[in-house]
Amino acid sequence: MGDQTRRDYYDRRRGQLDMERSSFIAHYKDLSEYNSPRKGRFEMSDRNKGTKKHKAIINNKGMRALTTATAGMFAGVMSPTRPWFSLATPDPELTQFQPVKLWLRQVELSMRSIFNAGNLYTMAPTMIHELLNFGTGCMTHVDDDENLARFYAHTPGSYYIGQNDKLEVSTLVREYEMTTEQLAIEFGEENLSQAAKNNLSRNELGAWHKVVHFIEPNDDYRPNNPLAKNKLFSSVKYELGNIDKNVFLSQGGFDEFPAYVPRWSLTGEDIYGTDCPGMQTLGDIKSLQIEEKRKGQAIDKQVNPPLQAPPSVRNVPISSLPGGLNIYDGGGGQKIESIYNVTLDLRDLKEDMARIERRIDESFFVDLFLAISNMEGVQPRNQMELSERNSERLLQLGPVLERMQGEFLDPLISRTFNQMLRANLVPPAPDEIQGQPLKVEYISSLAQAQRAVDTRGIERLTQYQAGLVQAGLSDGKKFNSDAAVQEYANLVGTPPQLISPDEQVAAQRQQEAEAAQIAQQMELAGQAAAAGAAAGQIDLDGNNPVSAVVNNG
Repeated sequence: MGDQTRRDYYDRRRGQLDMERSSFIAHYKDLSEYNSPRKGRFEMSDRNKGTKKHKAIINNKGMRALTTATAGMFAGVMSPTRPWFSLATPDPELTQFQPVKLWLRQVELSMRSIFNAGNLYTMAPTMIHELLNFGTGCMTHVDDDENLARFYAHTPGSYYIGQNDKLEVSTLVREYEMTTEQLAIEFGEENLSQAAKNNLSRNELGAWHKVVHFIEPNDDYRPNNPLAKNKLFSSVKYELGNIDKNVFLSQGGFDEFPAYVPRWSLTGEDIYGTDCPGMQTLGDIKSLQIEEKRKGQAIDKQVNPPLQAPPSVRNVPISSLPGGLNIYDGGGGQKIESIYNVTLDLRDLKEDMARIERRIDESFFVDLFLAISNMEGVQPRNQMELSERNSERLLQLGPVLERMQGEFLDPLISRTFNQMLRANLVPPAPDEIQGQPLKVEYISSLAQAQRAVDTRGIERLTQYQAGLVQAGLSDGKKFNSDAAVQEYANLVGTPPQLISPDEQVAAQRQQEAEAAQIAQQMELAGQAAAAGAAAGQIDLDGNNPVSAVVNNG
């Protein structure tokens, strides 16, 4: 299609996506006003505004719960202080093969160094914050000459999304502003609109210009074609106000979809996420603001009540300050006094506010996240204790974590691995796994705590089996202790190097059995020798245990 047609297509497509998103905007504004006033950009001109936005918030319980949940989920899912993923193959035996294990370990360490050196752990909490409050998070992942990968978190209102027939987000449209100087540096003067060129010629480098970035599946995709415009996803940027529709700021593409858009929960064919903690608690948070205001008004009426005074003091200065002196003649009704006496009892109000705050904490999983954070680095016992106390709430997080892994973590690791391949940062793979898919296993504290819920079945079975053996009702052979240990280790996230491979265990047991057999033979031979010596009749040429040991020795 021609450039003119393409620009018209992008404008029409953006309008369609805007209609899909429009019903969420009012809700997003409400969530922003009460939970996160600095989040959300519903006008492009909202950038760089330092005006006060906390006007609706009197009690900040919602903000504090959101902050705690953000930190807890970030630390529980992808803490930079400890490993949170490992690479494996679908075949467990192949994963334990030493050359394969070493190669997987090397790739893991390289990928972690890329994440640590870049800004992933700076942008990820911002995206998780948006996910908890608005139900949808968004972050882009682009190539970086310095650290291979660079990430940008985007706030609701600044982007549109579309999904494919598999209900996967495959289209991202962003609207943002750039200065004249930024446009010229990134895209070159020749690709700018005439308005931007005029700003540049007048040295108006700080003038702002509206930019649209369109990422979607590429109709002109050509596998193995080195040209950027033929990659799997197209990337087009243009100035929104440019009247010349033949001019684009840039035209390129990506080998993978360069955006991660996790949704908290989806209903049917909906595109944007819903039912997140921010949405669930919005009513409670609004009620809390009203009750906090009423509590303040009640206290104010007691400590600073309205006064009444006789007409005779109309033009007389009156002091209501502590220690103030007011003179009157002492006649009846001539004194200055409060209109009514306030008997303040805030117990019911405070109890109701406490109930609301507990509901807010529960919706944001505050206690759970704090427990997980406090147990960071201590396993598996503490994680077992955590699962015992919060098993039901952990199970509630299960669907959210599964969606987060599928819509964020899995594509993040996959795209980073492909970037490493293209940059020749992946060592040659062993022949055994050539052409084999890789499997990602998540070993974060939150993932391990969830898996630890399943360990209770193993523990109960182990105790039950031990009781049967002790009572003489079982010989214990029905219970596969090796399989139980391996499964238990997998569930609690034990490092693989702490569990001996099956081959090593089998070889060790064979050696121990052979050594025990030799020791038994030696013991029998010693007993026979002692008996023969006592009788003076040891026949070394005969067929007996002693002659066997001697002749074999």
